[in-house]
Amino acid sequence: MSWRTLISRRKNLTRFLPFSQNAPIHSSIFHPLPFPPSTATTTTSRNFHSSRVTTTQLGSQLGSKPSNSLVHSSSIADEEQDADGTMNEFLSRFVWMMRKKVRESYPDSDKGTVDAMLLVIVDRVVSELEKGGFDGVVGAATAAFRPGDDGDFSEDLWRTMWEVSNVVIEGMNKERKKEKMKGFLQCDEVKQMCRFAGEVGIRGDLLREMRFKWAREKMEEHEFYEGLERMRKEAEAEDNEEDEQGGTEHEDVGVGVAEEGGKVVGLPKRKGKIKYKIYGLDLSDQKWASVADRIHEAGEVMWPKEAKPITGRCKIVTEQILKFKEEEGSDELLRLLAEWVELLQPSRVDWKSLLDRLKQQNLPLYYKVAEIVLTEDSFQTNISDYCRLIDAYAKENRFEDAERMVKKLNEKGMLPDASAATELLHMYCKAGNLERAKEAFEILKGQGFQPNIKVYTAMIMAHVNANDPAKGEHLLREMEMKDIKPTKEIYMALLRTFSKRGEANGAEGISTMLQFAGFQHTKESCTLLVEAHANAGNPDSARKNFDNMVQFGHKPDDRCTASMIVAYENKNLLDEALELLLNLENDGFEPGVATYSVLVDWMGRLLLVDEAEQLLSKIAQLGEAPPFKVQVSLCDMYARAGIEKKALQALGVVEARKDELEHADFERIIQSLLAGGFEQDAWRMCGIMEAQGFTPSESLRMALLKPSHKLPKFR
Repeated sequence: MSWRTLISRRKNLTRFLPFSQNAPIHSSIFHPLPFPPSTATTTTSRNFHSSRVTTTQLGSQLGSKPSNSLVHSSSIADEEQDADGTMNEFLSRFVWMMRKKVRESYPDSDKGTVDAMLLVIVDRVVSELEKGGFDGVVGAATAAFRPGDDGDFSEDLWRTMWEVSNVVIEGMNKERKKEKMKGFLQCDEVKQMCRFAGEVGIRGDLLREMRFKWAREKMEEHEFYEGLERMRKEAEAEDNEEDEQGGTEHEDVGVGVAEEGGKVVGLPKRKGKIKYKIYGLDLSDQKWASVADRIHEAGEVMWPKEAKPITGRCKIVTEQILKFKEEEGSDELLRLLAEWVELLQPSRVDWKSLLDRLKQQNLPLYYKVAEIVLTEDSFQTNISDYCRLIDAYAKENRFEDAERMVKKLNEKGMLPDASAATELLHMYCKAGNLERAKEAFEILKGQGFQPNIKVYTAMIMAHVNANDPAKGEHLLREMEMKDIKPTKEIYMALLRTFSKRGEANGAEGISTMLQFAGFQHTKESCTLLVEAHANAGNPDSARKNFDNMVQFGHKPDDRCTASMIVAYENKNLLDEALELLLNLENDGFEPGVATYSVLVDWMGRLLLVDEAEQLLSKIAQLGEAPPFKVQVSLCDMYARAGIEKKALQALGVVEARKDELEHADFERIIQSLLAGGFEQDAWRMCGIMEAQGFTPSESLRMALLKPSHKLPKFR
């Protein structure tokens, strides 16, 4: 039933008022308001007359479709139903607010009288709406209007009615927008924008504010197109009415026709296809449709599809997979995965979602399932999946697993990408596998990848650990040619290796490169240069670098002094060594364990037993244990001197720490035992030397080949 029918049936209006139809209505209620009717000015009447609203405008302002007799008959019932709901809500709110106004004006009136007044007011409001009055209710709250000449209502009563009507319409509009806003807050486009904003780091109140802003913009856009659609339907309805009435057909005149002074004014209708041109591009061409398709496909790549919702039995199986334990066996895992695939029919997105959850909750199982997934057709495996798994294995130093994945990748005729090759290189460098590290390095170069400082550093350190500093120096020069600045640690690592090997020229080259790179010489670098020349047997060059260190302002320490003594020891320059020690002691230097250890070794080689033992006592006075090399020197000294008890005692200490002995140490001990007449002990140490993987030198073999001894079986 439409609200127009309610007007003809006044008794139905009582459903908005809780009083009886038989309640008395006093005629005095039309004028006894606090402000009695006065003679309204022409301006006041004209202003309030402009505040009347039509039924069509009321429906459009409140968000419902207007009731129009020109609309096609198939949509009249729906529109009238919407209009009825809007009118019912309007009248309910109007009566509720108007009751307060009436009670304020008539505080002494009883409830029946107030209800009777409201019934008359509502009846008049509905009649005015039916007649097409009340144009522009919103914004006319201060106007005054007296419709007709009946004079039933005072101007103050009319003003109050229009003010209440404006408040009601504004409140209904706010409620309507609030409900629409709730819907747009949950639309897919707003959710996508919020998800993207969350990914880039927007949180809290700012994200909430932006979400409301996007929803409001989406609602305004929707209302704009909704208004255009409503206008189109109205225009079609008018055209249909004109056709039915046999009116004039405007073939050459547009829909917006008006008459000015008897002259028809309008725009011609457009004929043919509409062409859209922007900056000279004809966007109506068919080729732009394919462009739009490609843009849509690119958008799917940028915004991948979400995983399927997991419910029912599939959810139970998923939980069983997540809680799977290795003790249950691989067959059970394969069965669960097969059932999961049958229930869900997963795509690549679903597999990745499962793997992400496994990675968070069950990391060991993640690797096992990830390898199984690589063989699934629905996963659409590519090279990046293999490389991602290789990368993960390499970072955790799981060498065998990484090697297995590389082998699988090679079986498919593919090579690891740059990221996986880099991680493999780091893994091989850590493991000391220089050959495999070189292979990974060549793979990187073959793929056109320019190695960065991390890759070069790993390769150089691999050569350093393999005791091959010359190859490391070559890579260092390659870095400088590519304008990649090496770190100071790389220079020092190479310098330390050259120094240990006694390669003075290589150490000097690294020292020069260190200076050109802008790094100043430190006590460490100067000490390494002294050690390099000392191990090379160049005491003069060692002394020159020692003096340079003093000139640079670095005070020689115990280690540097010991290196200088070693240089003199190699050439047996005892006088120069003593002179150096005297000069340093005059400058406040006190020898330490390192210097005393070198002197003990030197005294032992000269078989100066008493002097060596005095130096040992000084080491004991320092409160530190002598280095292991001192035990080797003592064993050599006592064996050559023929002091059997002390020689065997020192030999027992050395034999207990045989794993720390080097090839030169074995050679020295065996030679000294043979020289002192300890042949059986020499043979025993020779066997230990072979067991440790060292091969006796030719000179040692000749020393052992005496008529009184049999030739041992060498490896």
